[in-house]
Amino acid sequence: MTTSPAANAAPGSGLPASKASRLLHPDPMVRRLARLTLLNTVGSGLSLSIGVLFFTRYLGLSAAQLGLALTAAGLCGVVASVPAGRAADRWGSRPILVTLVALTGLGTAGYTAVGGYPAFVALACLVAAADRGAAAVRNALYAEVLPPAERVAGRAYLRVVTNVGLCVGTGVGAIALQVDSRTCYLAAILADAASYLVVAVMFLRLPVRGAGGASRPAPGGPAWRASRERNPALRDGPFLLVTALSSVLALQFAMLEVGVPLWIVQQTDAPRITVAATLVVNTLLVIAFQVRATRGTEHPAAAARACGRAGLILAASCLVIALAHGARAELAALVVLVGVALQAVGEVLGQAGTWALSYDLAGERAHGAYQGVFNAGNAAALMIGPALVSTAVVGHGLLGWAVLGTLLAAAGLAMGPAVRWAARRGKVAMAS
Repeated sequence: MTTSPAANAAPGSGLPASKASRLLHPDPMVRRLARLTLLNTVGSGLSLSIGVLFFTRYLGLSAAQLGLALTAAGLCGVVASVPAGRAADRWGSRPILVTLVALTGLGTAGYTAVGGYPAFVALACLVAAADRGAAAVRNALYAEVLPPAERVAGRAYLRVVTNVGLCVGTGVGAIALQVDSRTCYLAAILADAASYLVVAVMFLRLPVRGAGGASRPAPGGPAWRASRERNPALRDGPFLLVTALSSVLALQFAMLEVGVPLWIVQQTDAPRITVAATLVVNTLLVIAFQVRATRGTEHPAAAARACGRAGLILAASCLVIALAHGARAELAALVVLVGVALQAVGEVLGQAGTWALSYDLAGERAHGAYQGVFNAGNAAALMIGPALVSTAVVGHGLLGWAVLGTLLAAAGLAMGPAVRWAARRGKVAMAS
């Protein structure tokens, strides 16, 4: 990576380069994206921490009603990703992203005034569609403003910022939970909505011709005409296979967020506080190692190997977590935390590998279409994962965890053949 003035010292920080570089990315575009990400995720963490209580206690929704609404919203998010990506290719990533982020903010603010269950479901679907569509377009925007060699490392840095922002937002949300008043909950949701609107304005001022040198297609030109044709990603067999395998690897998030808490509470003698400890361990390890995990994933073959290693490590984490059943309380907690630490290692490797492949296997003039399809696959996994893990894994003990681990390992190892298939079709070079 080339150096810049920011690599020598953080402006006004008084820190030497070795210390400042740990806090600030040397690329000014990544730093700009990091500010956007931090603001948005602090708001998201604030809203997520109080959302369930607000919807059930102050909007009067039952748990079943909330679950049904969130499932419908998740489905809308899956469906929205593909057309959002195609729209980015046709009209440009920045205007589409600004529109979707602003719409998400307005919809979030609407939760404070919604009346009646049907209106809540409709609003939840709107917010989810705009939010997941924005995620797909945002990834396409990264391909425009960052050079190919820096995209994966840049996304890794932004993911670290995401985790930091969510932690800060959740911490502030804990204060609202402690106060436990409707006013505090409304303020938290409105603060989240405001963060989306501010971020939309910041994206509007972001130059789309960045280090990557990409620009939106000229009207009437070959690239513009291609953007009006059928989605090329949906006709790309190797890319669809990579997307499907990535979606299977994404089940690890349901495993961490749903499977592990249920397993701790229902099937082990570990203290309940272990649930919170698992999230802390995962977050700290992701923050510490996500950027480092991207090193060596510059070529498709190397990225596929990273996915293979991720699958095997995730399989090991499943087996370790399963061994907590029947152990005494302290040992059960320790075993679960070791398993979650393994999961975090597999997570950072898998994310680095799949990010790289999602860009490497995509056409340079159709990143919106490809990221839309890729994001839809991962959104589908996030939607079905909680139900799958809670019913098919937790209730079946060691066998359930072994099956999940086998599935994750198989998905990771299958990335190699998928990339070789892409190489045979001339889509990528098999440099190692």
